[in-house]
Amino acid sequence: MLVDVKADLLAYLNEGRDALLFKLDGASEYDVRRPLVPTGTNLLGLVKHMAGVESGYFGATFGRPFEHLPWIDADDAAENADMWATAEESRDAIVGLYRRVQAHANATIDALELNAVGEVPWWGPDRRTVTLHRVLVHVTAEVHRHAGHADILRELVDGAVGRRAPGDNLPADYEWGEYHDRLESVAQQFR
Repeated sequence: MLVDVKADLLAYLNEGRDALLFKLDGASEYDVRRPLVPTGTNLLGLVKHMAGVESGYFGATFGRPFEHLPWIDADDAAENADMWATAEESRDAIVGLYRRVQAHANATIDALELNAVGEVPWWGPDRRTVTLHRVLVHVTAEVHRHAGHADILRELVDGAVGRRAPGDNLPADYEWGEYHDRLESVAQQFR
């Protein structure tokens, strides 16, 4: 059986992208922006961050720069500006940006062979030369990592869980409260 490795990698990348964006569905403007952990991580910020990540790895790395992103290019950008949306940046604008970045990234992926060589300028000199294959694996891992963060954040917001829809990868009728209490009871034994 012949496997199309690039198609497989792109399918996993798209699965992570979709899961990350799905976490915004049905959440209020406040809930997609509010920091739910001490580091300030928030749902919309994760999407904005991934837009910046993908624009760099599938853009500049392969000599195919994406449009100007002020929070990346400006010397006076706010601290961690890629991890949160300003009041002037709407959800639609951030999601639209990420969709444009995805289209740009997909064009790069389509245009190049997996062994195409690029250079990640923000990596150290001893490891900055990369292939498209390596970048695809790296970015796929990163988007899935952040989709996992988004899954936990969304559960904290309103209890919504799952990759795409309620019950798609978790039982919808499970007694999560009883399960949680059972785990807490076991954990209490180690206080």
